[in-house]
Amino acid sequence: MSQTLAAALSAAQASGLDKLDAEVLLAHVLEKGRTYLIAWPEKQLTSEQNDRYSQLVQRRARGVPVAYITGMREFWSLPIKTSPATLIPRPDTEVLVETVLEKQNERPLSCLDLGAGTGAIALALKSERPSWSIMGIDCIDEAIELASANARNLSLNVQFTKGNWCAGVPGSSLDIIVSNPPYIDSEDPHLEQGDVRFEPSSALVAPQSGFADIELIATQATRCLKPGGWLFLEHGWQQAERVRSILSDSGFAEVDSRCDYGGNERVTFGCLKNQ
Repeated sequence: MSQTLAAALSAAQASGLDKLDAEVLLAHVLEKGRTYLIAWPEKQLTSEQNDRYSQLVQRRARGVPVAYITGMREFWSLPIKTSPATLIPRPDTEVLVETVLEKQNERPLSCLDLGAGTGAIALALKSERPSWSIMGIDCIDEAIELASANARNLSLNVQFTKGNWCAGVPGSSLDIIVSNPPYIDSEDPHLEQGDVRFEPSSALVAPQSGFADIELIATQATRCLKPGGWLFLEHGWQQAERVRSILSDSGFAEVDSRCDYGGNERVTFGCLKNQ
């Protein structure tokens, strides 16, 4: 049975879907932008489109993230391909990108994104700082393939390679290290809620109450950064004070934090002291 776009959206929302989710999924089925739904509300779906939309609505109703259903998420105004092998890029992570750009100018620099996932952070930085030499590292083969595909699709020259944090990175070779590492405690109840239920736990959870990878990165960064180089980390909303201490104890100066769009301290950074 066919129906109009307006009727399909109303039915999806009546079944419990958020309006935005309903619109994004319908636009995906139609291979159009969301503005098309507003301009042509009385357009009839074909039977095939109607069936496909119904299937996507049911998947979303079961909790599957929209970004995994559509295979796409916008980040920093860039269309980023997604997959269940990686975290879904989130708006608050744009604060990490903003902070790096705020602290660093456009002169040529070398930058490494650790735990690159979809490549969203590295690609956003490259889109703003084309003169920078940017590389991403991840330990998951599927993530490297996905990030590399995103770089090709966006025509951005960022190289992604497999590795274990900074393990294979030459000493004193980098001006900037940026990372959104795993930082959630394995006992955190939020792991059983929302989209994170479907995301890879290896990219979310870290031992030592969520601080293990942050501590390791801070230690490794002191070897890989040039004197005066910068480390930028995203972390949990209640972790800023501890992360500032980790960076200070590891040999970083000018340590400070930035708030996300909800007013919570979520990005901490520091400059490696001259030895």
